[in-house]
Amino acid sequence: MSVRPKKHLGQHFLIDMRAADRIVALLEPEPGETVLEVGPGKGVLTTRLVGPGVFPGVGAATVPVTAVEYDSEAAAYLRQTLVAPQFTLIEGDFMQVPLPAGPVAFIGNLPYNLTSPILFRVLEHRHQIRQGVVMVQREVAQRICAPVGTRECGLLSVLMAFHYRLEYGFTVPPGAFFPPPRVQSAVFRFTRVEPPPTLPFAALLRVVKAAFNQRRKMLSNALSCLQFPLPPDLASRRAEQLSLEDFARLVNAYLETHPQAASAPARLLPQELDALAQL
Repeated sequence: MSVRPKKHLGQHFLIDMRAADRIVALLEPEPGETVLEVGPGKGVLTTRLVGPGVFPGVGAATVPVTAVEYDSEAAAYLRQTLVAPQFTLIEGDFMQVPLPAGPVAFIGNLPYNLTSPILFRVLEHRHQIRQGVVMVQREVAQRICAPVGTRECGLLSVLMAFHYRLEYGFTVPPGAFFPPPRVQSAVFRFTRVEPPPTLPFAALLRVVKAAFNQRRKMLSNALSCLQFPLPPDLASRRAEQLSLEDFARLVNAYLETHPQAASAPARLLPQELDALAQL
């Protein structure tokens, strides 16, 4: 059975076996975790994830693997070709299906057009997703992994950096895929910060979003819509000039004026995702 890559789904199937080995080697699940793969396609990563002794951190044990595949043709192919203990295939939209119960290690060759929505969902489930290894467009990986406080960082860079330690892995050329994309790809790893930050996510998102929504303006202008007094030493700076500690100070100042924001819903609405991805 063949699987046709579908342009409208942004499918570029990984065919470089050495790159697949390097990607899986970056993932370090802990005992009791389930590996969750998004977009397995033809299963090049999946076949390396299943089976005993794959991950040194869990010894000879077989780690449970759950794969979520939206494409019905690819899902049918995986059901036919991949049968392994503790492997579960879910046919559906990752943005809609429930995550496996318990702690999760995340992995995937992400469609370029869905990278930001998927990572925002990872953030929503940050207490469950301890680590992840993903392949995305190289420029996106570079931006997400850019140090906070530099011109390259953006909204997603800051939100991820608050909750995860980010490590740029390696670049993957177009020839590693079928069909080859027109851009370079890259792999990066994120590992949850312990202990996790105590800032309410909804308040953090609101402040960082407003700051980057007008990133070329001083914070006194960019954050005026939130109506709270800024620390004087930050008022004349821009979002791309702030450290994580500076953002934390802003969020705490915002919460002093708007304490109700600490209990606001932290779920991102689907219509927000496209706009947020550009910040």
